[in-house]
Amino acid sequence: MSVPVFLAATEALADDEILLDGPEGRHAATVRRLRPGERVDLTDGAGSVAECVVREARKDALLLTVQARYGVPAPRPRVIVAQGLPKGDRGELAVEMMTEVGVDVIMPWTAARSVVQWKGDRAAKALARWRTTAREAGKQSRRFHLPEVTEPVGTAALAERLRAVAEDGLAVVLHEEAERPLSGLTPPPGGDIMLVVGPEGGVSEEELDRFREAGAVPAVLGPTILRTSTAGVAAAAVLLARCGRW
Repeated sequence: MSVPVFLAATEALADDEILLDGPEGRHAATVRRLRPGERVDLTDGAGSVAECVVREARKDALLLTVQARYGVPAPRPRVIVAQGLPKGDRGELAVEMMTEVGVDVIMPWTAARSVVQWKGDRAAKALARWRTTAREAGKQSRRFHLPEVTEPVGTAALAERLRAVAEDGLAVVLHEEAERPLSGLTPPPGGDIMLVVGPEGGVSEEELDRFREAGAVPAVLGPTILRTSTAGVAAAAVLLARCGRW
């Protein structure tokens, strides 16, 4: 069984004894029921790790003894996915799976064909759910660099981001009518990899033209049509293998 991972502040990781309290400590003590002598890894989500042993289990906290500390370099190249806003809870499902496979940045994209629109309080609550999902999935998959979930972007801002990535990296937009297969693309040795996944209605022709003009390459994932919540994780897996991170 893998060692459980919990989040802690960067400054706390420098101590020889750490009191893991709050929501993380409560989960460790009451849900995971960790007991003295069991191993725990703490991370700040930015690459710092403390290997610990439970010294004392309290009602809703753990007292931990640090055995070792180390840093984990950020993976390269970064994989960025702009995810068209899907309906219902499929957004959280997409975030969960993309976090598990190793996506580094997730950008909620308000596409022309997005049925869902994030506005006002709804936007703040939806973004909070995506970020919570990414944090929990990151811990479950033992990621010591948690993915960034950005503020929502519109098509104009997304096109500019694609343009910046395409200068020395690879920018891709998934499209069912593209001629080039995603598996045939070779990421350059430097720069980021950025992928655009449309919502349920797909990427509009106007958006596709705008992304092409910004330097993005249209590519088809495969012979079947995937849901927007699964297309991103499948495409990310292909690109992670192509760039050597898998």
